[in-house]
Amino acid sequence: MAFNEHVTEYGGLPVFEYRSPEGMAAQRAWTEKYPRGHREMTDPLSMLVALRTPEAYAWRLRDSEGWEPREGEFVTRYYERFCSEVPPEKVSALVVGNYEETMDMDEPELIRDALLACAPRWTGLRSLFYADLTYEEYEASWFTHGDLSAIPAAFPRLERLTIRGTGELSLPVEEHRSLRSLGLQGGGLPAALVEQVLASRYPALEHLDLWLGIENYGGDTTPRVLAPLLNGEVHAGVRSLGLRNAEDTDLWVRTMADAPVLERLEALDFSMGTLTDEGAQILLDVPGFRGLSRLDLHHHYMSEEMEARVVEAFTAAGVRVDASERFKGSKDDIYPSVTE
Repeated sequence: MAFNEHVTEYGGLPVFEYRSPEGMAAQRAWTEKYPRGHREMTDPLSMLVALRTPEAYAWRLRDSEGWEPREGEFVTRYYERFCSEVPPEKVSALVVGNYEETMDMDEPELIRDALLACAPRWTGLRSLFYADLTYEEYEASWFTHGDLSAIPAAFPRLERLTIRGTGELSLPVEEHRSLRSLGLQGGGLPAALVEQVLASRYPALEHLDLWLGIENYGGDTTPRVLAPLLNGEVHAGVRSLGLRNAEDTDLWVRTMADAPVLERLEALDFSMGTLTDEGAQILLDVPGFRGLSRLDLHHHYMSEEMEARVVEAFTAAGVRVDASERFKGSKDDIYPSVTE
């Protein structure tokens, strides 16, 4: 299983994809030429409504269908058209997607550089989702973002950053004083990337969401690598922690059972992983887990009986628990949600 769909909400706002006047004209021309054809299009009326209330949307910058002109520095020009039509100061959330196979080819820097070129104008930007691609566009293990540390540096008031694709990602940030939420999504989380995150100073960080993935796709992050965080030595403000999409969720449950950070967490997310009855029993046996407000276990391999026990116990303790999406499989035949 891989990234199945584009995000539809981000930063508390519905996502709407921007289409420039030139792109809309190309859509109309194609429709007139192929009246029975089917391609992904932007509804003109919806576009008009969005332009009138730009602050009400998280704007997706994407053109996988090729409606936008492809001349010269075409990605930057598309971003420029967005800035000229949508008042930059009213944009609080952006979702950066593909531009006709640029991000998923050998030139991912085209989108990064276009984003950075327009960054000074987006003074109100608080939420940024980078690389909103699905498996139909790109497999989880193929992303080659490289160094993206310039992005948080370009948005000093950014509060939420999510990056999809971690295989060849580098994020050495010395300090970012506003970031409250950081999410790293991928099929394998490299230890080197985690070490960069732990070495960075994020004094406002409250939510950290890590998709651990599998070793075959670079997921070599271990409890030892995360020890500075789990022992409370770094990012002491984190109250919500995601250890998601793990190849061995039971291992991470055992690790968290003894981790000093557990006592100050409000939310813990083991979802999209491989939790079995073994790990679930630890959840039941360790009182610290019942001090949480939220526990997410969806996409798991617990037995039906164990699932019922977990839900009953945590609900009785006042914990909001999600144990949906139960799968069957032996210990040697279980997989996290996002691998390839």
